[in-house]
Amino acid sequence: MKLEIARGLFLVGALAVASLAVAAWEQPRTQVLSAANGDAHCALPRVAKAAVASQPDHDLLLFMFGMSQGLRPQS
Repeated sequence: MKLEIARGLFLVGALAVASLAVAAWEQPRTQVLSAANGDAHCALPRVAKAAVASQPDHDLLLFMFGMSQGLRPQS
């Protein structure tokens, strides 16, 4: 096979692979989600119950503060 024919077939094959890759490439589009179309996207899970107001656990907050202080290097 001549070198020119082999180069031509390689070029055609490379263009075919590149065009298939471009056609199959799906990239998510940038969108702004709003409350107007609430049917498509749900802000909260369906099982979430917001009927009871939760109170912070002060012992847990103190524990988390102590843990964050312990992560600092002592200097």
